[in-house]
Amino acid sequence: MSKLSRVFIKIRAYFKRNVKSIVILLTLYDLCCIISIVTKNIAPRQACGGSYIIRKQGAFPLKFNTKLLHGGFGPEKTTGSTLTPIYQVSAFAQESAEQLEKVFNNKAPGYAYTRISNPTVAAFENRMNTLEKGVGALACSSGMAAVTMSLLNILEAGDEIICGAGLFGGTIDLFGDLAAFGIKTKFVKHVTKEEIAPIINSKTKAVFAELIGNPNLEIVDIKSVADLAHENGAVFILDSTTATPYLINPFDYGADIVVHSTSKYINGGGNSISGVIIDSGNFKWDYDKFKGLAEYKKFGKFAYIAKLRNGIWRNVGGCLAPMNAFMNSVGLETLGLRMERCCHNALKLAEFFESCEGIEVNYPALKASPFYDLCQEELGGKGGAILTIRAGSKERAFKLINGLKLATNATNIGDTRTLVIHPASTIYAHGSEEQKINAGVFGDTIRISVGIEVASDLIEDFKQSIEKL
Repeated sequence: MSKLSRVFIKIRAYFKRNVKSIVILLTLYDLCCIISIVTKNIAPRQACGGSYIIRKQGAFPLKFNTKLLHGGFGPEKTTGSTLTPIYQVSAFAQESAEQLEKVFNNKAPGYAYTRISNPTVAAFENRMNTLEKGVGALACSSGMAAVTMSLLNILEAGDEIICGAGLFGGTIDLFGDLAAFGIKTKFVKHVTKEEIAPIINSKTKAVFAELIGNPNLEIVDIKSVADLAHENGAVFILDSTTATPYLINPFDYGADIVVHSTSKYINGGGNSISGVIIDSGNFKWDYDKFKGLAEYKKFGKFAYIAKLRNGIWRNVGGCLAPMNAFMNSVGLETLGLRMERCCHNALKLAEFFESCEGIEVNYPALKASPFYDLCQEELGGKGGAILTIRAGSKERAFKLINGLKLATNATNIGDTRTLVIHPASTIYAHGSEEQKINAGVFGDTIRISVGIEVASDLIEDFKQSIEKL
């Protein structure tokens, strides 16, 4: 018997024993993982991490910008389309009632309804999963939906969460909403091992943090926080929106679940609202503590993502629209080029602000930043594409913003264009004074989301406006 024949016998036997467990995940990606494990041609971690592609000459690692174009993705099989087409439909027909029954009940692979799964969306999910080196990804209708679903997938009444008090305002509001469902949130001023240790307990299900705070720009020491969370049986969920996979893969440092508001840098063009949840597959679930996951124990490292897709995410209906998934996939291909330019521009602009009298600048890649060392260790010395300045008063901040000729006064971040906003009067208008201080938001604070313009042009724009103050 040939080696190939033996391989297919193994695969067939595995499918017969585990057909429902396999099909329920509904992605070619997961099938590839299983095949690679069964055949033992490449290590499961490599296969499931998505950092390798298979050629005739074997597997080889891909650099970041190459992975953006080829990782977890290839030409569409039916037509050869170089991008997965936009399947802008609500439902998918099957050849028979029997087949639709099988697909609908997770007994056969396929698509039935876009709220549950869609080929365009699945292609984007696979690409994000590949970049973050996870075991599965699930796209959501917004970044806030991703944060919400990542938590509700494992929480129930009586549970506790620990998170930073300087989180994005919308996330802070979400944790307030969860209180009505019996879920308690404990806030720490800084997400550090030292501040979390005294309050973490057996009821703590999750520690949640933003890798780079928005807009306070604090950087989390992922490994130390993850180690403490794991010692106490809690999962560490990290919002890596402002870092992106270009700067860091949080799973390499111990994070368990990563979420992104893909409306930002992943999309890059400011044209789509969306989010994504990626599971590392590394957390050792205690099914007595995380009771809702118990019935998904059979999925092993896929338990979290399988429950998410077939539970709260599907039922709440926070799915990503196919058009937005397509726009994200297009934007994703230039993520590395954009982030390289944005980080370069942000540093040049921050260094300029250091020389400006009456202007105080906050940027992690500056040597004066208290997060400079973590920036070097975790982010390769790049501080991201956001910085904040303090102008001295609200009046001066408004005058500076109004005097800009290139930078756009808008609420988003991650656009190709440089965006500015006065957070205290807009995105934090309804926050308490304590919440504003924790977030690094003061009456004279301006947040700058740096774009891909020429750095000297940006400097000149801010210079001329500052000179008019």
